[in-house]
Amino acid sequence: MSAEMRRSSIAPVPIKNIERELICPICKELFTHPLILPCQHSVCHKCVRELLMLNHEDSFDAGSECSMPGSPRSRVPSPSMERLDRLVRSGSISSPGWRRGSVTPRVTTIPCPGCQHDIDLGERGISMLFRNFTLENIVERYRQAARAAVAIMCNICKPPQQQEATKSCMDCKASYCNECFKLHHPWGTPKAQHEYVGPTTNFRPKVLMCPEHEMEKVNMYCEVCKRPVCHLCKLGGSHANHKVTSMGSAYKILKEKLAKSIHYLISKEDQVRAQITDLDLLINQTEDNGQLAERQANEHFERLFETLQERKSEMLKSIEQSRNRRLDQLKVQVEEYQGMLENSGLVGYAQEVLKETDHSCFVQTAKQLHTRIQKATESLRTFHPASDPCFDEFVLDTSREETLLKEMCFGGVPDPPLIDLSTSRVYNEASICWRLSDDHLPTDHHVMEYRRLGGQSPSQEDGEDSGAWRATDKVYGPNTVVCDLEPDSLFSFRVKSCRNSMFSPHSPEVTFHTPPAPAFGFLFSDKCGFSTERLILNNRRDTVESVASMAFLLAAERVQTGSFIGLDYIIGDMGISQGRHYWAFKVEPYSYMVKFGVASDSKLLEWFHNPRDTSSPRYDHDSGHDSGSEDTCYELSQPFTLLTLGMGKLFIPKTSSVSTAHAASSDPGNRVLPLPQRIGVCLDYDACRVYFYDADTMRCLYERQVDCSGTMYPAFGLMGSGKIQLEEFITAKRLTF
Repeated sequence: MSAEMRRSSIAPVPIKNIERELICPICKELFTHPLILPCQHSVCHKCVRELLMLNHEDSFDAGSECSMPGSPRSRVPSPSMERLDRLVRSGSISSPGWRRGSVTPRVTTIPCPGCQHDIDLGERGISMLFRNFTLENIVERYRQAARAAVAIMCNICKPPQQQEATKSCMDCKASYCNECFKLHHPWGTPKAQHEYVGPTTNFRPKVLMCPEHEMEKVNMYCEVCKRPVCHLCKLGGSHANHKVTSMGSAYKILKEKLAKSIHYLISKEDQVRAQITDLDLLINQTEDNGQLAERQANEHFERLFETLQERKSEMLKSIEQSRNRRLDQLKVQVEEYQGMLENSGLVGYAQEVLKETDHSCFVQTAKQLHTRIQKATESLRTFHPASDPCFDEFVLDTSREETLLKEMCFGGVPDPPLIDLSTSRVYNEASICWRLSDDHLPTDHHVMEYRRLGGQSPSQEDGEDSGAWRATDKVYGPNTVVCDLEPDSLFSFRVKSCRNSMFSPHSPEVTFHTPPAPAFGFLFSDKCGFSTERLILNNRRDTVESVASMAFLLAAERVQTGSFIGLDYIIGDMGISQGRHYWAFKVEPYSYMVKFGVASDSKLLEWFHNPRDTSSPRYDHDSGHDSGSEDTCYELSQPFTLLTLGMGKLFIPKTSSVSTAHAASSDPGNRVLPLPQRIGVCLDYDACRVYFYDADTMRCLYERQVDCSGTMYPAFGLMGSGKIQLEEFITAKRLTF
């Protein structure tokens, strides 16, 4: 179906139905002179200026000298859009918040309100943005449709005889009735050639001009920047190396794509309506289920409150009864002791009994009285309160209940985490990182579990299961370190999350192979042989980069005499004099040529003091460079071993089957391997042997004998552009010193 047929089959959408597409995301009103940001979102011109002002308050206050008195933010009415464009393009005014000659830097970065990305407007600021004339016209048509009863009047006729306009001239930027249009655009004059349209109040330029080259029309489309450009932009501007196409071709392609997309959407109208119905149903279900969940939660908490209230009432009643009983006992005891006082109670009664002179009557009464007096006397010697004022038996320990309440789970079982293979590293210690789902709720902690796969571990006792899972302590972050892993072993790792005492399922298991030796920590040395002209070493000394320089170009004259340009060597700042050690690093794929391996201190001095040794890769027997020098097998043990990689390939030196079980065959094609993402080197100093590994799979790529008569250093050589980065675990031990 052709584009014309598709367009004819598409029913026009009423202009009033597209209002949501015509609203500025900042002011929430219809667009006024919209500008297109580099991210293709549109914003009103005044809103862009206000964003720039808000991003630099101090500069705005300094540049608001032309503001009206009173509030520093009050501004005089802005000029017309056409005049404002001319002022901005001519440089008469600058970006908001910046004045020419000001020491305050110009702020041209704003956050896009559509995609929230930071937009850098460049040195020219707002003047680099295109006006969205198409959107302006659509907004104007929308305004006209919204005020269909209000006609556009002729700008020439004077009231009360003013007529309704029938045409608008885009060149004169005015609207005319039929008579006034004929009068001001007579036949045979240049004005007769003016472009006229239906009545409108939106007048835009006839052609789109380049914002960078004000006098040039845009006639090409940059496919890299996705924006129109002029021929000067392509010849020597910022789009010189970009792929561009003609404006006509871009118009045809984009219009065809847009038409196809619109036709597809319209053809799926029934499907869209069905999905809208499903969404409406989901909205209703969500509302109903949310209300049901609220009611159920209220019921559960009300029952808890009722239970607590009952227990509270019982507790308070028991406390009150115990308090009243104790008070009664203490009051009785107080009355008894008050009776012991003179002239009151028991003492007064006894004094009256002593006045009795009849012997028989006195004896009859005094016997009982004497017993009471003795008890009172005894109570004075051993005083004990009638009741305990302490209420310890009523003190509640609700810590367990409070913990249970705090651990009440409202979010369900947490989602399992996922171990991040790109950031996890395993040596004799494992640094395992993981990430959670984007919509996860906060977790309390994580638990890492690991186990050794394969045979019995040397560090395990007899009868201990080497395949049993071992768990770490609680981890409160997205990573942890597992220590004391056996070398040259395969380990499996998994992690689970915990929230409110509920654990998630385990993450998928991942396996890592530990290196054959403990990690050797070192940094690049910035002293021994380091070339500051062609090598760039970062501040941490864990990354070195080779760059072309003037000295490199001058050295190219040696090519005319059949000699190669020399290598630039750099070594580690730590040497090895015993034991087995392993280190890993990464080489950028764009690197032209990189040598890596080990070398003795005596060989390094020879290299650094005799440039002839580095003038050609052919000089070293096992340089690894595929230049023909490896066509002969060398069994001689050398005080160095270097492999060569470059242009995304790793070159394995030729060797006999006696020297290594891992070397490539004599076929040259099998000696060129894809560049591993990470490379590992293991030096067994005591056995005088060096191994090269794919650090991701721990597959041995090459091994050979090496003369370890002195101190051995990690050695690297670079030619042309290249970059080497030591792994963080290798440098961590040195960076902490």
